[in-house]
Amino acid sequence: MSQRLDEDGLIQRFFAPLATHPGAAGLIDDAAALTPEPGEDLVLTTDALVAGVHFFPTDDAFDVARKALRVNLSDLAAKGARPIGYLLTLALPRDWTIPWLERFSAGLAEDQGRFACPLLGGDTVKTPGPTTISVTAIGAVPAGTIVRRAGAQVGDAIMLTGGIGDAALGCRILYHPIAGEGLSADLVDVAKRRYWLPEPRLAVTPALRRYASAAMDVSDGFAGDLAKLCRASGVGARVSFEEMPLDPAARALARRDPTAIPDILSGGDDYEILFTVPNRDDHPLAAIRACKAAGVEAHWVGNIVEGTGVTITLAGEPIALERASYSHF
Repeated sequence: MSQRLDEDGLIQRFFAPLATHPGAAGLIDDAAALTPEPGEDLVLTTDALVAGVHFFPTDDAFDVARKALRVNLSDLAAKGARPIGYLLTLALPRDWTIPWLERFSAGLAEDQGRFACPLLGGDTVKTPGPTTISVTAIGAVPAGTIVRRAGAQVGDAIMLTGGIGDAALGCRILYHPIAGEGLSADLVDVAKRRYWLPEPRLAVTPALRRYASAAMDVSDGFAGDLAKLCRASGVGARVSFEEMPLDPAARALARRDPTAIPDILSGGDDYEILFTVPNRDDHPLAAIRACKAAGVEAHWVGNIVEGTGVTITLAGEPIALERASYSHF
């Protein structure tokens, strides 16, 4: 614990250097000022990370900071938005240290530079509980082009960027190393890294605005998040597991142990983009090509159908899921 810095000193040392947007006023005011570009709508999202729930207290603060920002940028990406800036609330436990804050602020600096998303303001407090980080990300889209969850229509193609499975597997390995038994050391390392550091798919936002009828990011688990999109749209879905893009370690695990497949589908922390595209005029393939041109693979994994609920099949038979996704409650 450090008694050498009060709140103002902490802010000026670690966070004021990150407040490069002129509207942040160097973090010396009570609020920031932000004016969107003409013809744009603002898009706002917030996510919190809690030590012992979303990250391990022993995780490198550099990566914890980057993950806290990236999970919010993933939400902006799913709406087709470009980042503008973010607000940060940081609740520190009694035993906080200057080295931890140095690593944390360095991680923020690394990623806010990479994603052009400067700090605009926030709050720092002390808590009797675990470290808690809340980020509110602010983005923008051309007016009227935000991609909602509620636009999927019967017949639409269901698309997924990247791959799923390794983040949840990496988390399980960190809790219980036996979960990685039978996997190579390289695959175990890949899975852990996928958990520690998701990749927000901001590169596909132009493709989403052009082609997607509905979209959301996969944070709590593919099966459950697809079910949320379907409920918002008033439709059902049918997906083939054989068409699902799996991350390398998850693919190896599924081949060795098919009983792991339900966990791959419901594990979460993937932060890929799940979206639907009207199945007409070559739009699904055009969307795949547009994503690939942006450096992101996209995969056609199923179709929107009439009714309600999500069916995921393997060899033509429905896969039974004990739970569809992670839930805090």
